[in-house]
Amino acid sequence: MAISHTMQKNHDLTMQAWIDRRRYSAGYAGKPFNSSTADSDYQRDRARIIHSSSFRRLQSKTQIFSIGDSDFYRTRLTHSLEVAQIGSGICEQLRQRYADDIGRSEWIPSLSLIEAICLGHDLGHPPFGHGGEVALNAFMHEYGGFEGNGQTLRIIGRLGEYSPEHGLDLTRRTMLGLLKYPVLHREVAHYPTQIQTGASNIDHARPPKCLHDDEADLLEWILAPLPANDRIRFREKKLVDGKHAKSIYKGFDTSIMELADDIAYGVHDLEDALALELITAKQWHDLVMAKASTLSGCPLKIEADFYNSKLFSGNDRDRKHAISKLVNYFIGNISIGVQEGFTTPLLKLQAEMAPEARTLLNILKRFVFDIVIRRPQIQALEFKGQQMIMRLFSTLLENPDRLLPQSTLQAFHASENKPRVICDYIASMTDVYATRLYHRMFSPDIGSVFDKI
Repeated sequence: MAISHTMQKNHDLTMQAWIDRRRYSAGYAGKPFNSSTADSDYQRDRARIIHSSSFRRLQSKTQIFSIGDSDFYRTRLTHSLEVAQIGSGICEQLRQRYADDIGRSEWIPSLSLIEAICLGHDLGHPPFGHGGEVALNAFMHEYGGFEGNGQTLRIIGRLGEYSPEHGLDLTRRTMLGLLKYPVLHREVAHYPTQIQTGASNIDHARPPKCLHDDEADLLEWILAPLPANDRIRFREKKLVDGKHAKSIYKGFDTSIMELADDIAYGVHDLEDALALELITAKQWHDLVMAKASTLSGCPLKIEADFYNSKLFSGNDRDRKHAISKLVNYFIGNISIGVQEGFTTPLLKLQAEMAPEARTLLNILKRFVFDIVIRRPQIQALEFKGQQMIMRLFSTLLENPDRLLPQSTLQAFHASENKPRVICDYIASMTDVYATRLYHRMFSPDIGSVFDKI
C-alpha cells in the first residue's frame, strides 16, 4: 500500500510539472479557472488561445485560396477549428480503445488540452501562407530565422497579450504539444546558396522546420521536467546532404495534433477543391483512384462507386457525406505506439496511423499539393503576396521612425535584434491588412492621413 501511495505521489508531482506556467516561477499564483481540477488549466489555455488577437487574425489568413475570392472555402481559422474537432475525435477513439490500459489511457490528452493544442497550432503563420514565410526568412536567416511554427512558440511564450513578459503564458504541457520541431534555426539551417532579398525567386530562402534562435530559453523551460537523457534525445536532428537538417522526434500530444492536421489538409482541403470544381474526374481517377486500388482495405477501392458518385455529384450533401466517411476512416485507424529510447510517457508514446491508411492519406495530400497548390493561379497569388512582404520589410527596416506605429517603434529601438521586431510586426498582419498597408505606402492614389497603421 505504501508503494502504491508513493507511486501516486510521484505521478501527481509529474502531472503538476506539466501544468506549470512560466509566471509561477516569479511567485505569481494563478486563480482557479472554472474549477480546481487539472483540466481547468487546459481550459484556461484553450480560452486564452480562442480570445487572443493572433487567433482572430487567422480568419483573414490564407489556407490555400486567396482571401476574398469566395466565402465558401477554408481560411486558417476554419482549418484550425476543423483540426481541433478531428483531434478531439482521435482522443475519444483512443480513450475507448485503451480503456483497460492505464499506462496509455492516463496520458491521452483531455478534450480541453487537445483542442488548445490544435486551435493554437497555426497561430504563427504569416500572411500569404508559406510564400510569406519564405519572404520573412529571407530577411531573418541571419538573425535567428523565421518559420511559422517557430513564430507560434514566440506568440504563446512572448508576444501574446495575457502576460507582459510571458505571452499567453500557457501550461508547459500545452506548449510541449505545440512544439513540432524542438530544434533551433542555428542547429539545422543549411542554405544551398547565398540569399538575395532583391531577387524575384527566393525559393532558396525556405527555412528549416525549427524554432527561432531567440526562443532558446523557452525551449529550455518547456523541457526542464524531462530527464537529461530524454532532453538530449528529443532534440536530436538528422543531417540531410546539401539541405537543412531535420528534427527527428515529437511529443505524444503533438503526434495527435499532426495527424489531425494531416487529415484536415488531405481531406477537407480536397473538399474545397472539389466544391470549386478545380479537380476533374479524370485527374481524380488517374492520380488517386488508380493508386488506391492497390490498397486491399482502402475504402476508395471497396466503395469506389460510392466515392466517385458522391464527390463529383455537384451536391453539397453528397460531397459532405463522402468526406465525413473518409475522415471517420482515418480516425478509426489511429492507435498508440511506442517511440523507443525515451522514459517519459509524453515522449515515449506516439499516435500512429495504420500503414495502409497512412498511404492513402499521403496519396490525398500529394494530390491536393500537385493539382491545387501548384496551380499557376495559386502560385501567382502566393508570389504576389511574397513580393509585397519583401518590399514592406525592407522599407520598414530602412525607415522605422517614419513608418512604424509608436508601440512597435519603441520595441524596435529597445531591441537587440531589431529585424525581429519588424518581422513580428509583419508576421502578425492578415493578408488583407498587409495588402492595404502595401497600397497605402506604394500606390500613389491610395492612402489618407486618417488611415490607421
